[in-house]
Amino acid sequence: MESPKIENIELKFLTLRDYEALKQATIQSYGGLPNSYWKINEIGNLIDIFPEGQVVIMADGEIAGCALSIIVDYDEIEDQHTYKDITDDPTFSIHNPDGDVLYGIDVFIRPDFRGLRLGRRLYDYRKELCENLNLKSIVFGGRMPNYHLHAGKVTPKQYIEKVKSRQIEDPVLNFQISNDFHPVRVLKGYLEGDKASGEFAVLMEWDNIYFTKPDKKPKPSAIKSVVRLGLIQWQMRSYSGLEELMQQAEYFIDSVAGYRCDFAMFPEFFNAPLMAEYNHMSEPDAIRELAKYTKKITEKLSTLSISYNINIITGSMPEMVRGKLYNVGYLCRRDGSVERYEKIHVTPDEAKVWGMVNGNSLKTFDTDCGKIGVLICYDSEFPELSRLLSDEGMDILFVPFLTDTQNGYSRVRLCAQARAVENECYVAIAGSVGNLPKVHNMDIQYAQSAVFTPCDFSFPNNGIKAEATPNTEMILVADVDLDLLRELHTFGAVRNLKDRRKDFYRLERVKK
Repeated sequence: MESPKIENIELKFLTLRDYEALKQATIQSYGGLPNSYWKINEIGNLIDIFPEGQVVIMADGEIAGCALSIIVDYDEIEDQHTYKDITDDPTFSIHNPDGDVLYGIDVFIRPDFRGLRLGRRLYDYRKELCENLNLKSIVFGGRMPNYHLHAGKVTPKQYIEKVKSRQIEDPVLNFQISNDFHPVRVLKGYLEGDKASGEFAVLMEWDNIYFTKPDKKPKPSAIKSVVRLGLIQWQMRSYSGLEELMQQAEYFIDSVAGYRCDFAMFPEFFNAPLMAEYNHMSEPDAIRELAKYTKKITEKLSTLSISYNINIITGSMPEMVRGKLYNVGYLCRRDGSVERYEKIHVTPDEAKVWGMVNGNSLKTFDTDCGKIGVLICYDSEFPELSRLLSDEGMDILFVPFLTDTQNGYSRVRLCAQARAVENECYVAIAGSVGNLPKVHNMDIQYAQSAVFTPCDFSFPNNGIKAEATPNTEMILVADVDLDLLRELHTFGAVRNLKDRRKDFYRLERVKK
């Protein structure tokens, strides 16, 4: 059937003045079934208790479709409820303005206006309303109009699975699934007299990914949506001592804080210039002397994080713990709290030259800017680690690194980009540039700091949010939007996290 030519489409709130036109449109849509239309007092009550939930779509001044809904407290509804349970009371006393779910009680498009995607507009309005009212989800009982054709062969549950896999065509279910609704359960005896569906219905649900559970307890600070990252591309140079090195570190913190950054990140072993004083020693002894500065540097950076109101990721530094040498770093939050992270995989060179050992601590960190994870350099090349962090809800992965050659840098960069795609998160990398001719095993550095994103429509096509000039001392400032990640997880062109075959493979931590 050829779709009518329409000059004007308008979505508007339903009023009682629309009642007669609505009645006729309803009768046309439901094939003239007796009592298929709403009574005027019912429409009046719906408008009175929840005007935003009752909308019509107008095509050249005519009612082309309608959507009616109420708000319910989902815990008050039986899992096996019926349509009559929801709508039998003409005053709709089940409506609860303080409820958590938008319940759709009717939606239709007149037959002569079908094929114009007007139904999608009504569904999109409901989704927007659900988000604006901070409701958990939209639910309704969906008919299965073609079930009677298969009732003797498959159960309702099997029918739904076959519709989902496109083995059976069901125009209503197919439309709802294509609009991001998913089946929750089969409702038996839902709509009395619905012979085509065998009186079965499917409870369909759309989840509001922006829903935040109301919390009456005061929170010390709200989690930001748009987060500003400040990456420090550090120049390796000679310093007279710790005080001069920390003056340079404070200069960079001051710089990124001046741009109102939420995070500042230093590279791996940014304090290596202090080893020049111990260059007459063996490499293992020299780095153990360097490890003696780690506590003082961390304390100073924690103080700076408070005074400059910025979360600082200290890159990494050597640290001695019970006679063993680790590569570690610290998250210095701007509220004064400090947490530690370790390098899980030391490189063959770190183990051979310095006698460094692998760490065993891996976790996400809660911040005022979402959950973050930190992997030091080589760790970014092992996808299992970032996946474990992703399973804990990581939004941003920070990778402080140190690479001497361009091929070493390429390994870190390419793996960091892969981590952003496969874990649907942001990844920020920061490294050092320049050279240290007076420090053994730290002669040259190569780096190009960057911020990487997933590759989808809301992000840069190449997955690169920002990148520094290669081998140049500088800061890199970039904004990342955490809400875009929430949207990607549910509505992305591909959904790497959601589509994992956990029935086929599994990643688990080894308990120690």
